[in-house]
Amino acid sequence: MTGQVQGVSYRAAAKAEADDLGLIGWVRNTADGAVELLVGGAGPAVDALLRWAETGPESAQVSDVDQREASAEELASLPQAGFEIRR
Repeated sequence: MTGQVQGVSYRAAAKAEADDLGLIGWVRNTADGAVELLVGGAGPAVDALLRWAETGPESAQVSDVDQREASAEELASLPQAGFEIRR
């Protein structure tokens, strides 16, 4: 996600949303000011998180969401349970 997504509790809100949806994965800030998510779980729940990511928390101003399929290496890095905030 790009836009005003850092310093607005985007990661904490994404974790709460992912936890509510029963997803696994992680969220982190990137050096270029974006936020990155890696998500695993049931298709409808993943879709719901991706829809949420388009607006994020109330204080965020998301300008773009770039989606792609994760590589096998990225999928192997998913936590076995839960959703993490990474640095």
